[in-house]
Amino acid sequence: MWWPGAVYDGEAAREEYAEQLQMSAEKFNLNLDLKATPVFSLKEADAWLKESKENKADGLMLILLDRQQHAWPTAQKAAESSIPIVIFSPLGTSFTTNTIHLANKPGCVIYSTNDFNQAEYGLKMLKAGACMKRTRCVVIQGKERKETLLAETGITLQYIPADTFIDIYQTISVNDEINTMTDEYISLTQEIRETSRQDVVNGIKSYLAAGEILKNEKADAISMDCLGALADKKVSLPCISWSRMNDNGIPAACEGDIGAIASQIIVQYLFDRPGFQQDPVADTSDDTLIGAHCSCPTRLNGFDEPPEPFELVHHHGNRDAVPRTIWRKGQRITCMDFLPAEDIEGDRSQMLISNGTVVDNMNVPPSGGCVVSVKVKMDRGHEVLSFPGFHQLFFYGEYKKELEDFCQLYNFDAKIV
Repeated sequence: MWWPGAVYDGEAAREEYAEQLQMSAEKFNLNLDLKATPVFSLKEADAWLKESKENKADGLMLILLDRQQHAWPTAQKAAESSIPIVIFSPLGTSFTTNTIHLANKPGCVIYSTNDFNQAEYGLKMLKAGACMKRTRCVVIQGKERKETLLAETGITLQYIPADTFIDIYQTISVNDEINTMTDEYISLTQEIRETSRQDVVNGIKSYLAAGEILKNEKADAISMDCLGALADKKVSLPCISWSRMNDNGIPAACEGDIGAIASQIIVQYLFDRPGFQQDPVADTSDDTLIGAHCSCPTRLNGFDEPPEPFELVHHHGNRDAVPRTIWRKGQRITCMDFLPAEDIEGDRSQMLISNGTVVDNMNVPPSGGCVVSVKVKMDRGHEVLSFPGFHQLFFYGEYKKELEDFCQLYNFDAKIV
C-alpha cells in the first residue's frame, strides 16, 4: 500500500466496512452482492462492471482503500458505466486531484470522509432510486385509461377514469369496521369544529375506496383530480384518505399533480416521512411563506413516530372533514418541488430546494383559503411574492444537501432557492 501508507491497516478497514455494509443492507432490506475479495486491477474492475451490467444491478457502491495505481481509474470506469454509483473514500485514500474529475458527474456521488453515515445514506439513495423506478402510481382523472412514464424518474403513471372512484365509493356500506375506524380516528383529534361524525365516516369510505383502487391497479402511489371529479358529487373529497395514506408510507398527492406525486415518492423513500403538498401564499408583513392546503399528514416526524396534534375541520369549500395538523413552531423544514422535464420544456427534470423555520399555524377563518396554513420563514431571504414553484412539499428536517446528492445521482437539475 503506497498511500494512505503502511500506517493504515487496510485489511482491518476492509473487514470493518464489509460488516457495516452488510448491516446497512439488512437495515434497508437491500440485496447486497458484496465481492468476497477486493478489486486489485483494472482487468478485475472490468469483470466486476461487466457482471454488474449482466445482473442488471440497480446501483454500485465502491469503497476505496488505496489512492494509487488502479484505485481511482476503477472509480472512473465505474462512474462511466451508466449504473448509479456511490463512491466512499475514507480520509487518506484521495486528494482533491482525484475527486475533482468526478465531483459533479451525473450518476455518481462521492463521499470523502471517515463518517460511514454518509456511505449509508448513499445506500439509501440507491434503494430509493431503484424503488422510484419501479413505482406504479394510479392517477384518477378524466374519462380515459392510459399508461405513461413520468419523465426520467421511471415512475409508471396509470390513468383511470374518475368515475372509477365514484363507483367504488358508492358500493361501500357503513359497517362495524368503518364505525370502528371512525371512532378511533376521532379519538386522536384535539378538537372537532364545523364538521360532523358523518363527515368523518364519509372520509373513511374515501380511504377504503382509494385502497381498493390501489389493490386493483397493483399500484404503490395515488393521485386524483379531486375537485374536478367530485366538486358536484355527494362523495367525500379524499382529504382524510390522502392524509392517512401519506402517514402509512403510501405516497398520495392532490389534484392529479404528477410533480407533487414524484415529490412525495422521493421524500418518503429517502427520509421515511411524509411531506405536505401546499399552495404557497406570500405574507409581506413579515416576509414569510404560508403553505396552504386541505390535506396534511400527521406523522411529520416519521412513519414510526407519534403523530403531531391535529384537529378535524371543514374543507375550505365548507364540506367534508379535513385533518388540520398543528406544525411545531421553531421546527426546521425542507421545501422541495419536483418539476418534470415535460412541464418545463427541458431535457431533464428540475428540483427546487430550500430550507426554513416554522413560525406559526394560521387560523382559517379569520383568514381565508385552505384550512391547513403553515407559516414558514424561508432561508436565503428570497422575495416571497416571487417564490418559485407551486404544490411544493414542506417536510420536517434539513435535507438540502441530501436532495442535491440524490439529484446528482439520478441526473435531475437541483436548484437551491
